[in-house]
Amino acid sequence: MGYSMLGSMVSHTCVKVRSFSGNERVFLKPKHYPSRISLCKRESIEFKDRTSPNEVRKEIMRCYELIHKLGRGVVYLGSSRMEPNHPHYIQAHELGGEQIARLLDCTTWAGAGPGLMDAATKGALLAGKPVGGFKIGKEAGEWTASNFHPYLPSETYITCRFFSARKHGLVDAVVRNSISDRTAIVALPGGIGTLDEMFEILALIQLERIGSELPVPFLVMNYDSFYEKLLDFLADCEDWGTVSKGEVSSLWKICKSNSEALAYLAKFYDLNSVDEVEHEGKLSSEHRTVT
Repeated sequence: MGYSMLGSMVSHTCVKVRSFSGNERVFLKPKHYPSRISLCKRESIEFKDRTSPNEVRKEIMRCYELIHKLGRGVVYLGSSRMEPNHPHYIQAHELGGEQIARLLDCTTWAGAGPGLMDAATKGALLAGKPVGGFKIGKEAGEWTASNFHPYLPSETYITCRFFSARKHGLVDAVVRNSISDRTAIVALPGGIGTLDEMFEILALIQLERIGSELPVPFLVMNYDSFYEKLLDFLADCEDWGTVSKGEVSSLWKICKSNSEALAYLAKFYDLNSVDEVEHEGKLSSEHRTVT
């Protein structure tokens, strides 16, 4: 249960060392570690793969290839622990499906895990919009024993071994290099993993290293004031001088409701309504058919 004690994983040999004064001292010298060390019943680490830049590079390339195949769009970050009966799950399902997916008419991207990632994914599928995912072999919630997604077609997601590769995919999926690209980052309520991804992307935007020629909207869904204490902490950072006044608030948009998020995105992309976007798409499709 949990991690094994170090002593139970590593055996030792005794080594005698004679000092210049002639005294002998005995040291315990660990033997070579095995190539694979078991951490728990269901998980192990391949040190050779973990430290190989080539393995990480290959996985990043697979993520880029999937994005090229499915198209860039909206990336959802969020908790893997919230159940379908949770109010935030229901709100995320509505936001990812009938609302943002239809408004922006683009691919929905997520971590392909359970919880709020699942909510956004299912919502987009119900809306008839394309979905892609970067799954990780280990989630904080369920689906930890299998590398396979329970309902997404295998050609629409990748199971990553490395978090760095997964993050590269999540970032690249929102890059905007054309004015016709409609992408966004939507941070739903979440825990350590969500915060990790949120602040990594926030830092890239702050330092202008996200790789996007055009600005990318970053929405934080503050359902039921979920992120209020975090926002208070960031305000304290301004008082301490660790961030500039108004710097963080200029990098993202805090939304208390789905309607506020939709209004912001519609204004950002100069769209009046979901119906208008669908009408434009229909006209474009008819024009391609005629030509």
